[in-house]
Amino acid sequence: MIPIRVHTVLISTQHDETVTNDEIAADLKEHVIKPVIPAKYLDDNTIFHLNPSGRFVIGGPHGDAGLTGRKIIIDTYGGWGAHGGGAFSGKDPTKVDRSGAYIVRQAAKSVVAAGLARRCIVQVSYAIGVPEPLSVFVDTYKTGTIPDKDILVLIKEAFDFRPGMMAINLDLKRGGNFRFQKTAAYGHFGRDDPDFTWEVVKPLKPKA
Repeated sequence: MIPIRVHTVLISTQHDETVTNDEIAADLKEHVIKPVIPAKYLDDNTIFHLNPSGRFVIGGPHGDAGLTGRKIIIDTYGGWGAHGGGAFSGKDPTKVDRSGAYIVRQAAKSVVAAGLARRCIVQVSYAIGVPEPLSVFVDTYKTGTIPDKDILVLIKEAFDFRPGMMAINLDLKRGGNFRFQKTAAYGHFGRDDPDFTWEVVKPLKPKA
């Protein structure tokens, strides 16, 4: 696979409170981006998200709950499917490590349930502080009944990948009934339980 260009550069880095956002952006471009990314891959249309959420003085365990980092494979696909690397447990719906993994599970499952493919992976990427995903990617491993690009259009029409809307549409802020405690055993996916709202498929139908 040969790279053609860099679409987006995203860096979120903790910093001292005395440093300005402009200084951070300038230093990141000069001392991080330029040495790492060859200039031929950057152009006028390359998007730079450099600390897009604003100030990042407080970080680490002091500023972010849910730094578990355990059971990420057994919680999901047991090594069969790809994993973004973020743990689930301890994180609320604002953390796309969790809500994003849930929504792409629902999307991929809906593709297969609709007969559009026998196998499907949906990948999504985010920048902190930017509601819309930076990218949404679909791969049916050549099992699709229609082109992957057409499946991607259907997915984008049927699913809202903004964190706030994912929490609403999947009802992720609802507790009770030991809802999330049940994820502690047997994983988060492949469950026949109405509390696992991300397991409910949505109808996807190609346009005639």
